[in-house]
Amino acid sequence: MEEQLIEGPINSTETVNISLPSEKEEVKPKKKQKYVPKFLLFGRWDTSAVEVKDRGLAVYMNLSPILIPRNYGRHAGRKFHKLDMSIVERLMNKMMIPGHKSKKHVLSSALAGGKSERVMRLTKQVLAKIEQQTKQNPVQVLVTAIENVALLEEITAYQMGGIMVRKAVVTSPQRRIDWALRLITQAAFQKSFNNKKNIVDATAAEILACYNKDVQNSNAMRERERIEREAEGAR
Repeated sequence: MEEQLIEGPINSTETVNISLPSEKEEVKPKKKQKYVPKFLLFGRWDTSAVEVKDRGLAVYMNLSPILIPRNYGRHAGRKFHKLDMSIVERLMNKMMIPGHKSKKHVLSSALAGGKSERVMRLTKQVLAKIEQQTKQNPVQVLVTAIENVALLEEITAYQMGGIMVRKAVVTSPQRRIDWALRLITQAAFQKSFNNKKNIVDATAAEILACYNKDVQNSNAMRERERIEREAEGAR
C-alpha cells in the first residue's frame, strides 16, 4: 500500500495519512448475506427449537420449519416418504381414521374423516389449547407425548409346522411413531365418541396425559403397557 501526505487547505501545519490501494490490488465488493425466512407452524409456533430426547426417533421425526403442514401427496411415490412429512401432518392423517384398529373398523369415524382442511383446523385448535394450559410450545409437548407412548417391543406371529408361534420383537423407529400416533388418536376418539366432550378437548387431554405419563387418564399409555407386557411374556 502506498502512503501519501495531504496537507489540509485550512491548517497547513497538520498532515493526514491516507492509505490508497495500489494498482495491483483490487477492491472486492462485500458479499450480501442471504435472507433465510423463518416459517412458523400455522404462523404461531416455532418447530426448529423442539428437542427430541429419544435419539432413536430423532431421525424419523421431521420438525423442519413449515407454515402449513400439508404436502398433498407430494412425497407419496418416494421410498420412506414419511421422513419428508411433518410430525404434525402425520398426526392429522391419523385423525382422519381414528375408528380403525388394524383392518377392523371398530367405531364410526364418518364425522372425523374426509376434508383435510377440517382436520387441519381441529389440529390447530388442539395445539392452541395445549399452549393455553401448559404455557409451553405445543409441538414440544406433542413430541414428548409421542416419545412416552412409542412402543419398544411388540408381538409377531409366525407358523412353525402346524402351530402358530408368538414371539416378541423389537419395534422399528418408524413403526414406533406410527403406533404412538395411532394410539393417541384412537384414545381421543374413544373419549369423545357418544360423549359431550368434543374431539378438540379429548385430543388435547390425551396428549397432555401422555406428556405427563398419566396412565390412569390415558388410554394410549395403558394400551402401550398391555402390548409390552404381552411381549415380555412371549420372550
